Amino acid sequence: MKEEYKSLFTPWKIGNVEIKNRIVMCPMGGTSLFGWMEPNHFDKVAAEFFLEKARNNVGLIIPGIAPLRDTIMNRWLYKNKKMFRELKDYMVEIHKTGAKLFVQLTAGFGRSFAVTSPLVMLLKHKLIGKIVSPIVNPSYLTASPSVLPLRWKEDVNCRALTIKEIKEMIEAFAKTAKLCKEAGVDGVEIHAVHEGYLLDQFTYGYTNKRTDDYGGSFENRYRFATEVVKEIKKVCGKDYPVSLRYSVLSKTKDFGSGAMPGEDYKEIGRDMIESEKAVKYLEEAGYDMLNCDNGTYDAWYWAHPPAYMPNNCNLEDVAHIKKYVNIPVVCAGRMTLDKASEAIKNNEIDAAGFARQFLVDGKWVTKVMNDDLEDIMPCICCHNGCFNMSHYKGSANASPMSDAIHMSRCALNPQTMVGHKYDIKKTKHPKKIAVIGGGIGGMEAARVLTLKGHKVTIFEKSDKLGGVFIPASNFDFKEKDKMLITWFIRQINKLNIEVKFNTEIKSLDELKSFDEIIVAIGAKAKKLRIPGNEKFIDAVNYLSGETVGDRVAIIGGGLTGCEIAYDLERKGKTPIIFEALNDLIVSNSVCLANSSYLRDYFKYKKVEVHLESKVKGYNDSYIIYINKDGKEEKVAVDSVISSIGYTPLNTFKKKRKVHIIGDALKVGNLRTVIWGVWDVCKKIK
Repeated sequence: MKEEYKSLFTPWKIGNVEIKNRIVMCPMGGTSLFGWMEPNHFDKVAAEFFLEKARNNVGLIIPGIAPLRDTIMNRWLYKNKKMFRELKDYMVEIHKTGAKLFVQLTAGFGRSFAVTSPLVMLLKHKLIGKIVSPIVNPSYLTASPSVLPLRWKEDVNCRALTIKEIKEMIEAFAKTAKLCKEAGVDGVEIHAVHEGYLLDQFTYGYTNKRTDDYGGSFENRYRFATEVVKEIKKVCGKDYPVSLRYSVLSKTKDFGSGAMPGEDYKEIGRDMIESEKAVKYLEEAGYDMLNCDNGTYDAWYWAHPPAYMPNNCNLEDVAHIKKYVNIPVVCAGRMTLDKASEAIKNNEIDAAGFARQFLVDGKWVTKVMNDDLEDIMPCICCHNGCFNMSHYKGSANASPMSDAIHMSRCALNPQTMVGHKYDIKKTKHPKKIAVIGGGIGGMEAARVLTLKGHKVTIFEKSDKLGGVFIPASNFDFKEKDKMLITWFIRQINKLNIEVKFNTEIKSLDELKSFDEIIVAIGAKAKKLRIPGNEKFIDAVNYLSGETVGDRVAIIGGGLTGCEIAYDLERKGKTPIIFEALNDLIVSNSVCLANSSYLRDYFKYKKVEVHLESKVKGYNDSYIIYINKDGKEEKVAVDSVISSIGYTPLNTFKKKRKVHIIGDALKVGNLRTVIWGVWDVCKKIK
């Protein structure tokens, strides 16, 4: 292990519970030991997932949120005694590894509940909602401190919780915590005065308009959170550890509007003055640890930082509030090992929280201890598999239902949180397999098939591996993408996979000696058939280094177009975005944490955006377009970048023993490429 990381591997205490090191596996929605969007039960897939992390040297594990009451069928957790008996046996196995585990319990989501279109219908049609409420009750799931607009469907309001419902939740926290204690769970974490969830909404003036004992004054707004810990301590004893997931700052300017890093703004949620007071108040109430970051669902990118956010983005604020308490403080949010270790050594924080890195590589802590850093597969902060909850103008949570009910999977590692679906089994009949194309899809296919025992050869027409992902990683904020390419190349070399560079396969007849053929040749850019298109620069060409002028039109406001605009603005250029739809990044596969960052950044930097606008042509000096009112206008620009999507390269036909994967089959993202690869590799016995 590197000397500079040693402070991460020293013991510490939460109350009377000693933790062997300062690596905290932070909770992620979808990894609850009691199931997720289903009736509560002891979830064996999640249990196996966490046991693997415990065996790989994590100090403290906090599984994802467990709602006190089922989202489906409405049963309280504490009513399922069998589940806690199974949990007790499981904790014996966890403790054999030396790890500790806290169960995170949540009162709920309030206005932040990511409603899908069917749930919106139930909220709008009260009678239908009442009829189906014994099965699913969105009125209860979205109930908030006051009548508020839903974050995921702004034209729909959620109702206010009753005092009776609040008291029921407080009682349920204590009853569930007692069962956790009896099962050998080391502590519980309360979710949360954090991220704009229900308890947090009670603390904010902009979401809490109550006039009873749970609204108005500081003490009233924090009453719900303090009564929870007091009741748990009353039932479980004062020595039973209770952590609190806590956002130091809300970083929120308005409903649906967050603050950028470094922005001078007016906070409508919790500012630092209130946070200094709040942490002391919460400690006095009985909380034994603060598990911290920043943000709300209105500023979601602070709690779920995409690649655009700085590393260690919450550390300064978390280190500040540690000065005001005597209990341990954990910091999460794109934490790097060197900065986390330094902050612990300097007593700025007590431990470092990591989350999605555990999804992509469950053995990464062991690899740090063994100084195998180059073998750690990096998380690229895409949220495509772990938190694909998308939202744009006019939509609810637009992600597929399969994502809504199965979060915390991984775009890069399909084995995560799926049980044994993708176990790699050694073949009894090794085959000779050709892979055409050395991009990410081709390399992953070669890697997985080699691990299964097949003999693979990659044919790459260029002189390097990486394909289109090389230019895609050329943004300065995509350092993890560059690391991913390096990781893949390292695996190819370690497995001694043969690569034939500068070899373009033009006919499958050239590969007659192979038993199976994988086609991974990618896609080609779509072309706009309008006057002046010969002067347009393709997105890939720009990312490959083609120069542009100062004023640059980007045709296409999808993710790639917006990332190009973001890159240009950061370089001092003037990007101008043209998008035919009514919002930027209208996609069912881009997390709101990622898309809202870019939308908020463009507003902050006053980037010119033309929505519902159709480009007609370019004449060397002007973009000519039809605006949303149907009027023709023109904008002076020096260069035009076209980013309107891609179409598969259909060079080879799919037939027996020929498998087309990735963008060559259907244009998608890294998740669809990788998951598609594993599906194909599973079929090749």
